[in-house]
Formats: sequence, C-alpha cells, structure tokens
Amino acid sequence: MTMNLRQFDFGQNWIDFSRHALTPEKVEQARHDFLRLFAGIPLDGKSFLDIGFGQGLNLLFAQEAGARIFGNDINPKCEEALRLTASVLRANGNVPVVIGSFLDAGVRSRIAALNEPARKFAVVHSWGVLHHTGGMRAAIQNAASLVDDDGHLVLAIYNRHWSSRAWLSVKWVYGSSPRWFRPLLTGFFYPIIAGAKFCVTGKNPFRKNRGMDFYYDVVDWIGGYPYEYATREEIELIVQPLGFSCARYEAAEVPTGCNEFVFIRHGGGD
Repeated sequence: MTMNLRQFDFGQNWIDFSRHALTPEKVEQARHDFLRLFAGIPLDGKSFLDIGFGQGLNLLFAQEAGARIFGNDINPKCEEALRLTASVLRANGNVPVVIGSFLDAGVRSRIAALNEPARKFAVVHSWGVLHHTGGMRAAIQNAASLVDDDGHLVLAIYNRHWSSRAWLSVKWVYGSSPRWFRPLLTGFFYPIIAGAKFCVTGKNPFRKNRGMDFYYDVVDWIGGYPYEYATREEIELIVQPLGFSCARYEAAEVPTGCNEFVFIRHGGGD
C-alpha cells in the first residue's frame, strides 16, 4: 500500500521539524514526557517497536533506556527525519526499520522478522499514528498481534468529539487542495487553534508537550488525513478482548487531542 493523493506528507513535516525546530530544550521536554509515559515499564534489554516513528524521538529515547529498537513508518522521508533527530541527540541513528503501510500483511511480516526468532516485541508503541492509517481498528488489532506475552501496547488515539467530523472535512479539503493553497489554510486556522486551546486549557498554546512545536503541530493537524477517532471505551473494546487489560489511561488535554493508553498483555493471549 502506498500513500494516496490526499494522504498528508507527515515525513516532510517531520524533516522540517527536526531541521528547524528541534532545540535542546524541546529534546529535554520530550525525554521527560517519554519517561513519564513509560514509568514502570522495563525497557533495558527489551525489544521496542515504534509504529509510525516519525522524527524518531521515541525510538532514540528507548535506545537510551537500553531497549533494542525497531521502527516502521509508511513515509520513507521519516528515515531522513530520524537521522536528523539522531544528529541533534548525538545518538546512533542506524535503526532497523521497515517502510510501508502497517495494514499490509507483507510489511508486518517484515517487521516481525526484525526480531527473530521471537517475531513479537516486549513493547509496541504508536503515538498518534494508527488513526491516520485509513483502517484504525485493523491497525490497532495488528499492533496488538505483535505484542509478546506480558508485554505492553502503548497507544495514543484521537478522542471522539462533536467537532471531529468537521475537522475530517478540513483535512480532506487540505489534502485535495493545490500546494499553493495549503499555507493559506494553515495561516487561517493557526490563530483559531491557538485561541481555542487557550480557552479550553487556560495555558499558553505555544508551550507544547513531548517536545513538539506549535506551528508544525498545526500543519500536522490541519493536513493529517486519513483521520479517525474514538472514545476511551471504543478503544478498550477493541484491545481488551485480544488478551489485554488497561494498566494506565490519560485523557486528552483538549477534546480532539490524543487519549493515551498503556495496555498489558496477559501471558498466553492471542
């Protein structure tokens, strides 16, 4: 499966972010939030798969923690973004990765083969990615299938909100528009999103979590198509019947943001 005409070029956005916006301060903030998310989850010596690794920060932080790291992304430009990020962190950017859609069985087989002979991983992580595949439910199930017994599935999925369908239309329009028009859409929505976030949270919208940057997040948000979303209950109904329990949950800071889930697989699950 290749990227369709309307699929947002996340890889180029990550290259631009890593090249122009990834400061040492953002790295430290991202590292802090990574350690918070993975508190209590052993990483040293464990296999760690990041589905949709993007700019590679989470892969490299897992590497710092002693994990054996592996990556997957549909966009080949993310390999360059990963190398740029590794240069900022002065880390080893030579990471085993598979480029291709996670919905493709052949791609998943190649991913599993990265960790022979187990063909599964102690930690499968995918932050804000599986809702962009065009088949979120199947992608979540596929991710769960690669988690080893007693392993962890760490996900962030867009929350369902009354405005979600309207945002879906915005993203479709962005992806269908000529390139010259897209910066105009970004400029139009930039102050709207900043104002809405301030009204909802009461915080400075330009101060981002996870080392992110407001401008590149706005581009990602407006252009991020395909786009799906789900409530906490809907995600748990997908994952828990596969032999998992929800060990930790954190609600999105804003209504259309990402809910975070940490699931643990019970030994002997399928």
